[in-house]
Amino acid sequence: MKLLVALAVIAVSGAQIGWAQAKAPQPTQKSAIQFEDATAKAGIDFVHSFGSRQLGSLLEGTGAGCVWFDYNNDGLPDLYVANGRPLDDSMHPYPLKDKPNPLPHNHLFRNNGNGTFTDVTDKAGLNPDMYSIAVAAADFDNDGFEDLLVTAYGRAILYHNDGNGHFTDVTAKAGIKVDGWAIASTWLDYDKDGCLDLFVGRYVKFDPKYRAFYAADNYPGPLDYEGETNKLFHNNCDGTFTDVSEKSSISAFVGRTMGVTAADYDGDGWDDIYVANDRTENFLFHNKHDGTFEEVANDTGTAFGQNGESTSSMGPVFADFEQRGVFDLWVTDGHYNRYLRNAGKQGFEDAGASNGVSQTNAQYVSWGTGVYDYDNDGLLDILIFHGGLIHLIPQEHTLFRGLGGAKFEDISRDAGSVLSVRTTARGACFADYDNDGKVDGFVVNLGAKGTLIHNVSPSTGHWLAVTLKGAKSNRDGIGAKVEVFAGGKKWLAERVAGTGYLSQDDGRMHFGLGAVAAVDKIVVHWPSGADQTVEKLATDHVITIEETK
Repeated sequence: MKLLVALAVIAVSGAQIGWAQAKAPQPTQKSAIQFEDATAKAGIDFVHSFGSRQLGSLLEGTGAGCVWFDYNNDGLPDLYVANGRPLDDSMHPYPLKDKPNPLPHNHLFRNNGNGTFTDVTDKAGLNPDMYSIAVAAADFDNDGFEDLLVTAYGRAILYHNDGNGHFTDVTAKAGIKVDGWAIASTWLDYDKDGCLDLFVGRYVKFDPKYRAFYAADNYPGPLDYEGETNKLFHNNCDGTFTDVSEKSSISAFVGRTMGVTAADYDGDGWDDIYVANDRTENFLFHNKHDGTFEEVANDTGTAFGQNGESTSSMGPVFADFEQRGVFDLWVTDGHYNRYLRNAGKQGFEDAGASNGVSQTNAQYVSWGTGVYDYDNDGLLDILIFHGGLIHLIPQEHTLFRGLGGAKFEDISRDAGSVLSVRTTARGACFADYDNDGKVDGFVVNLGAKGTLIHNVSPSTGHWLAVTLKGAKSNRDGIGAKVEVFAGGKKWLAERVAGTGYLSQDDGRMHFGLGAVAAVDKIVVHWPSGADQTVEKLATDHVITIEETK
């Protein structure tokens, strides 16, 4: 498949010159997984802006992310999308001649429950005057409403959910101070005190005026700027945070963060942090249970690419691909992507070549990704969104259908024409937004309209979605591990907040169960240390499990 450059057209928002989304070829046959573009039908009007006439810097090419979260507690996942905007003309090599009115901004789309959405951004107070990049949601004060962190070039904003459809900027009050280029973030309770802590990644020490030795159609890359340290904020359980970056040993490591996620990869009951770095060795911070972390990426085989090189790592996801009861690690990057099989005490082994996922993606740049059972056959699938790196070169997208035993088949061109539409994709987030039991997605396309990917698979496989409510643990149950036992099989997942590239998925945990029509039991391993069992459950609906007080 050749990468074709589309003709330049004026972006719908008038914010900048973008690239047309190329018309997709029709699939030759239908597969078990089918997606369609539901953007217009759903009423989602979002156009990403990088604030300039054409790409001219690393900042503009980074793109943005999105998050699904139920901000009004009506049982329907809502969508918040980050956006760039024109900065000072000195920041852009190709500044806009006329600034659009209104300026491009972030958007909050409320789920109406009928497949459509309403833009409630202004009413919610979620329109910050900044160049936004990534988003992450969590109930940091355990009041029952999910709050929101938005990162940007120059700062980060913590929004408190007031519980009435409105959000308030509490950044200063909470003590969250992030200078420089804030990028991906994740929420976790690293010390298990019942209050969610915050990890904020930073990219590079960006200098917009530096363009030495670069041609007019190119710009400096990540290695042309100094790397940055990351930030860890401890939640004091009173609405404030303390910067423990140095105390925890997080700030001892300089990288170029792109993606971040947290999960208990070694099964010791404490969440660890994986940092996907750009052209720099990746970090795996192992939780030492005393408020500090040890960086073990090199020791565990997660620092470098297949050939021992530092890759352009983008979006990390921990998942139990083989139903072995351990979390493997999937990471998108600028070349082959990495499928890292958890080998226990031996660390991780790169299985991307042996299972075929690496070779297929070598011609693409991979960004947002979602690991879910899209056809509910009981096996995890991998959806990947692609897009040009330095130039606005649109690319088609990839879907690997799980076959079991860490084997996959590429059904990208047979899963609906929406995956064959070439775009310059960046962040992507996932949720079953219409509660039909099939996981959908939204992708942010650089300098173009975003796309709502609706799952219309004909599969009749059974499923179960689990919502957690902590009591001793944090209210969202972030860090809890859920085991589903049914039909002689076991599925494992962890509730996380921050995954993939610049984005976060819905907090409901989705399990595809295949032909299994009833669940024998669910075991929840809460961050508090408590284990809770729920028995004899029907399938094909959403359940809520509240932690026993």
